[in-house]
Amino acid sequence: MADSCCQSACGSETAKADPRWRRVLWVALVVNAAMFAVEMIAGAAADSRALQADALDFLGDAANYALSLAVVGAALAWRARAALIKSLFMLGFAGWVFGSAVLAFVNNSSPDPATMGGVGALALAANAGVAVMLYRYRTGDANMRSVWICSRNDAIGNVAVMLAALGVFGTGSAWPDLIVASIMAGLALTGGFQVFRHAIAELKSAPIVVKQA
Repeated sequence: MADSCCQSACGSETAKADPRWRRVLWVALVVNAAMFAVEMIAGAAADSRALQADALDFLGDAANYALSLAVVGAALAWRARAALIKSLFMLGFAGWVFGSAVLAFVNNSSPDPATMGGVGALALAANAGVAVMLYRYRTGDANMRSVWICSRNDAIGNVAVMLAALGVFGTGSAWPDLIVASIMAGLALTGGFQVFRHAIAELKSAPIVVKQA
């Protein structure tokens, strides 16, 4: 418990004193918004649920980074509320991906492995760069931690998309694509619950501000 309180306090001071945090968030926002457009178009063209799921994840992350920028330097309670909203984004993403995978299974669709592999490699490069920039902030408050978890999960998901492309190419089946989409949903679900618990704990520990009459 003491360690958690220390991390929250240190994260608060880092957010207020380090201008690099804001710059990193802006870079991450632009990268994720651009990759959302690229992967959504490519996912539709390749009929890949894994790519479409990853595209939606990019969109959710772009919104998360914008929300994080809005509360940089704010009180702990406001940053915790922002993290709470982001955890709901992550949980909603997980539900969408699971539903999309079931629909693809029913329709028996078969994705294009070449497009999956190429776009997956591009997405991995983008997310790896963002993850490197965010690494130093991984132990901050719930808001900082949520940003790091999103970036980390994205990089893992991109590797999985590339493996799914190899699987689709080798088997001629859509199963690798659907399995990876489900794994990505599981990552979002796990990360969402982690951020949710951390944000709730910070909300409970945040000082209550009493307005003077």
